[in-house]
Amino acid sequence: MRPNDPARIAKLLNPQSVAVIGASDDPTRIGGRPIAYMRGQGYQGKIFPVNPNRATVQGLTAYPNVAALPETPDVAIVIVPASAALESVTALAERGCAAAILFTAGFAEIGPEGALEQQKLVDAAHKHGMRLLGPNSLGLINPCTHFYGTFATGCELGFPKAGNVAIISQSGAYGAHLMAVSTANNIGLSAVILTGNEADLTVGDMLQMVVQDPATQVIMLYSEGIRESAGLLAGLDAARRARKPVLMMKVGRSAVGSAAAQSHTASIAGDDRVTDAVLKEFGVVRVQTTEQMLDIARLATRGIYPANNTLGVITVSGGAGVIISDAADAIGLPMPEMPLASQERLLKLLPFAAPRNPVDVTAQYLNEMSLISTFTDALIAEGKYSSILGFFTYTGGVASVAPRLREQLKIARSKHPDCIFVLSLMASRDQIREYESDGFIVFEDPSRAVVAIEAMGQFGRAFAKPPGLHAPKLAPITLPAHNPSEAQAKQLLAQAGIASAPEEVCVETEAAVSAAKKIGFPVVMKIVSPDILHKSEIGGVLLDVNDEAGVREGFALLMQRGKSAAPHARLDGVLVAKQLKGGVECILGIHQDPVFGPVAMFGLGGIFVEILQDVVLHRCPFGPDVAEEMIRSIKGAPLLLGARGRPVADIKALAEMLSQLSAFAVAAGPRLQSIDLNPVLAMPQGQGAYAVDAVIEVTPG
Repeated sequence: MRPNDPARIAKLLNPQSVAVIGASDDPTRIGGRPIAYMRGQGYQGKIFPVNPNRATVQGLTAYPNVAALPETPDVAIVIVPASAALESVTALAERGCAAAILFTAGFAEIGPEGALEQQKLVDAAHKHGMRLLGPNSLGLINPCTHFYGTFATGCELGFPKAGNVAIISQSGAYGAHLMAVSTANNIGLSAVILTGNEADLTVGDMLQMVVQDPATQVIMLYSEGIRESAGLLAGLDAARRARKPVLMMKVGRSAVGSAAAQSHTASIAGDDRVTDAVLKEFGVVRVQTTEQMLDIARLATRGIYPANNTLGVITVSGGAGVIISDAADAIGLPMPEMPLASQERLLKLLPFAAPRNPVDVTAQYLNEMSLISTFTDALIAEGKYSSILGFFTYTGGVASVAPRLREQLKIARSKHPDCIFVLSLMASRDQIREYESDGFIVFEDPSRAVVAIEAMGQFGRAFAKPPGLHAPKLAPITLPAHNPSEAQAKQLLAQAGIASAPEEVCVETEAAVSAAKKIGFPVVMKIVSPDILHKSEIGGVLLDVNDEAGVREGFALLMQRGKSAAPHARLDGVLVAKQLKGGVECILGIHQDPVFGPVAMFGLGGIFVEILQDVVLHRCPFGPDVAEEMIRSIKGAPLLLGARGRPVADIKALAEMLSQLSAFAVAAGPRLQSIDLNPVLAMPQGQGAYAVDAVIEVTPG
């Protein structure tokens, strides 16, 4: 079991003393860079070089081994060969060191033997409560305290300034790249954490650490694979509650566990879709490029996250206004028109302006610079826009215009400190920093600015979202040893209150006739076999059976088709069920994700799931409010909500079923692989929802 002591982990970020095991007198070597960086940048803590072959290292007293250190360091940096790493880790743990950063490579990344040696490091550390970052880590940096536990050569290009953005990356080289480009773009950093092999501490652990760090207000994550989900989910939840935006670049799009799956749900709910759904659940903005990451992080540092985000635009170019409008429409960022009274007032000030939104002040502002503050103030005070984007192109950087423009923009901004102000212009690096010191964020490309502005609304909605209803709780459910038949599956699901149409399993013809008469015609007849998952593919489903003769004929036909199509399948008889009509076909499903556990899926049936894949996913379990939100979010939702004169479906019953299914998935445990309820008939409002077919796949046990 991993030690659970956040105070020890926190020392990684703010150590008062650090031992460097394998320290080098050469500041350009891996063992010398951390010492050179810390001393050069003014680290105020104690540095203890450990090198048995030298009396001093870079002017500091050196010690032959860990036992010889004058005091127990908060943190150690281990830079010895792989063969000596266990000895060093053991000595540090026994000494009481809180945490160690392992630069040393040659462990799990090289294969199974390395993984075994890596586990020995973890066991030795945990025996005494010490935590490990790495091995194969590029280290950890805290620019606020000048702690540089890294050998990243990118620091030679420029050390990051202290700020409020933390970088956490599984890739050392890419994380160091993010640090370098952040520094080049004047983004101040509170931490850079490069997790390496994650033998012990993971991205999730480091996320929880920086959420607790007062200096950190924005978090950038880079992940190639999620080793364990519990820590990550705890960190994401903590970040949302603390109103600290998280941006994540999750690379590697695969469908682990889905390729061989037989259910619709499993084939649709690939890993990357699940990742998208989980990140959305916690209000994380998932980015695709480094450019997006930096753009959004820069704007997020302003700390303004409007839950009802609307964009007002002031521009000196009608063409740019169209570009911005198209970009906003493409990502769903609202740009409502200015009130008519405001438009009329602005036209009196500038008759040839375009005052709707975007508000085009034309080149006339060069003659009447006060138009900028007047029109911008109107956008906020009268248009009530939460975000303002000003497009001023190269005029924002030319000597004859820039000082006066900057002054007018400052006047407008000073009146509205809670509004997001973004500028799109071209200027020198020094001029841009002047604009940004005034409280603006500057983009050269207005379309990039729109994406960043929209992300602030995503954060705002996540932060403002109230707690949802509690998810249902069910007693543990015992699954059968093998895949159940349809009838058995429905009996299991009935434990969660999931209703199906009246039905009966019959093993002989006359029993089927009797059941049909009792249920009432018309009926549906289906082959019953735990070995035949997709009955319709072998002609194993008969619809609109209207009389006793049809039942007798259908029983014989289904048994013959089952034996012919699947000679070795177990045939348990024929299911006779009430044929429901008048509802909307939906699919409800569960997929056991290898990282996040059971994930629920909802969509419309038929071609919507088979071809269009118009589905929504959510981690289990969840309450009926979340279920209803899922149902209403799909593109085909109007078919359930009364489009084109259709009756409104029983959304409440459908949401209850989906919520109960999510609870069933948790109660069933990890042996549950998938569930397909396809179709579920959502009947007209007040008439319920019924699982017409049910397939459950389990791991044999």
